[in-house]
Formats: sequence, C-alpha cells, structure tokens
Amino acid sequence: MKTPGFWYAAAPSALGILLSPLGLIYGTATVLRQRQKAVDVGAPVICVGNLTAGGAGKTPVVIDIVRRLGAAGRLPHVISRGYGGAAGTVPRPVDPDMDRADEVGDEPLMIAKVAPVWVGGDRTHAARAAVDAGAGALVLDDGFQDPSLAKDLSIVVVDGRFGFGNGFLIPAGPLRESLRAGLARADALVVIGDDVWGVADAARRFGPKDLPVLTARVVPGPEIEQISKVLGVAFAGIGHPEKFFQTLRDHGCRLAGTKAFPDHHLFSSADLAALKRCAEALKGVLITTEKDAQRISAGDRAGIEVLTITLQWDDETALDRLLQTVKP
Repeated sequence: MKTPGFWYAAAPSALGILLSPLGLIYGTATVLRQRQKAVDVGAPVICVGNLTAGGAGKTPVVIDIVRRLGAAGRLPHVISRGYGGAAGTVPRPVDPDMDRADEVGDEPLMIAKVAPVWVGGDRTHAARAAVDAGAGALVLDDGFQDPSLAKDLSIVVVDGRFGFGNGFLIPAGPLRESLRAGLARADALVVIGDDVWGVADAARRFGPKDLPVLTARVVPGPEIEQISKVLGVAFAGIGHPEKFFQTLRDHGCRLAGTKAFPDHHLFSSADLAALKRCAEALKGVLITTEKDAQRISAGDRAGIEVLTITLQWDDETALDRLLQTVKP
C-alpha cells in the first residue's frame, strides 16, 4: 500500500482524529502482545526495528551492522519475515542468486549479498535454524514489536525528515505503538538524515533519560557520478519514494519525470514496458533504487540505472561501543 499522506501532515487531519480510536485499539493490542514470554535461542540477538510503518531506513542499518559483526568474527546471520515474499512458517535460507523477491522478499535478497539470511513466518523457528547452521550472532531485521525472541540489543531507526508522523497510531497515523511504550524498550535510537521532524527532542520527552541517539546519513553509491550526467526518469516502490527522488536532485540529477509505486510493489513486465515508453517519450533514462531492482525480473532490467546506497555515521565509535555491549 501507499503511505497515506495525512499520516505525515504538519497538523492533525480530520481523518486522523476520526480514526484515532481505532489507533488506541491497535496500540492496546501491541501492549498486550508484549506480555508473551521471550525465548532465548542460544545466540545474542540484535534487533533493528522502528516504531512506524513504512520506510525508516532499517535495511542500510542492518547491512552496516552485519558487516561490522562479520569483521569482528561474530558470524552474523539475519532473521527476516521476508515481507512481500511467500515464505511460510518453515524457515529457509535465502539464495541471492536463485531466489526471487516474490519468494523471499526484496530486503532479504539485498542483505543476503553480505551475510546469511533466514526467512520464515515464525522468527523463533528461523532463529533456531540459523543457530543450528552456525550463527554466532543474530540480527533481527524488523521485529521490534515481536516479543517472541529475547533481544540483547534493540535499535530503533527513524527517518529524520518524517519522524513519527502525526503522532497517531495505525490506522490514524504511522505509529505501531505509543512513543513512550516503544522508547522504553529501546536501547538506542538511530536518526537517518537531518532531524527536521525533531526526533531527538521527542526521544528526550518520551524516552528514558539516558537513551543514546545516534545519527547517520544515506550516501549514494559510485553510480551517482554517471547518473547525474543523464536526464533521468526516476521510479520507486519504497516507503517514501520522494526521498529517493530528492536524493537524486540533491546530487545534481535532472529528472524529466518521476513515478511512485506502493511499497514492495512487484513490477510486472507491463509496468516496465510502460515506464520504458515514458522514458523514451521524455528522452530520459530510467533510474531506480537497489531495493526496487530486486523486484524486477532479469529480462526487464536492461536500460535501467540502479542507484545503491551506503550508510555514513556521524560517530562510528558510538555504534561500535553499542555493539560491544552485546556479549557472545
């Protein structure tokens, strides 16, 4: 689905206020769910999650943490539900060369290029399978609201531009649970990009006094040099497509047009044919994200430029110190 615009309106909308009672029901269900007893699977668990629905920037954080754990010899494996994939309750490893996004999800395919990834509807089963396969540490991609696994470190990721939206709970707003309840369980907050919304202020107001707030920004890959030289037609099916479009503009790209799709949209050949006709009419080159590229079949990828991203921390040592608190 596309993110509702009123979720991020500057002032509470009539629709948001009207739906707020349903949000309270949603939040109460989340609180009750937290009473479930957590299971220790015999390996440290680092959870990278968020308090909102939609794209907050978790995947780059997961990949960065996995690389750091790998460099330290911790043998990290990643656990994911495989959003958008058809993975069932029986866990399975992801093969980035053979699997498709409609089978395992787009994010697991990206992460599997740097570390083993297990997908399955039951995170506990997937975690046990990873430990049996030799995992020395588990990184939970999402799952902050899932109480089934005992977590050694919980990191909440927030987009500095969008923050916590209008402050309402789903469906009245983007929050999965109240700020006070969520931040009370967090061990650290990571703000991606400039903190336009005031995430750090909200953390001080609603979270524990000593909650660490780390900051980082997304940096385009080397492809940006070539992409910035062409007239582009950008398209994306991510949580906030406009972030991608603005990133291109911020790095000197001229865009003749843009097209936003719902998050995790599986691109059909008809979708790509229409996009290519549009680009041809505008005399531009199609440009998309690495995440979107996972949902495009190999036969349709010709003529599409893909922009990768990495994460740049404002204080890398703060993250390293945080990870060092997780004992083997």
